[in-house]
Amino acid sequence: MLGVTMATLRFWEKEFPEAAPIRTATRTRYYTPATIRTLRIIYFLVRVKGLRLEAAREQLRVNRENVSRRMDVIDELQSLRSELKEMLSALGKRK
Repeated sequence: MLGVTMATLRFWEKEFPEAAPIRTATRTRYYTPATIRTLRIIYFLVRVKGLRLEAAREQLRVNRENVSRRMDVIDELQSLRSELKEMLSALGKRK
């Protein structure tokens, strides 16, 4: 879903307690929507913005809502860009 290795995911779970999944009775990891959202924010901060783990942890603590909104806007813009590229490609094929 995030495009990261399982080792990276496990590391983030250790570094960010709020990203730790719920465990079932059989010790299977269960990721809630809130946990997935947190992992997406961590991915955005660390991989997209290039922050170090300490800075990402601080952003989650101090400015989580703003980071979340910013991430949503970027996701929406990327989706819109993809749609526009598809439209442009379809128009190019009509000629």
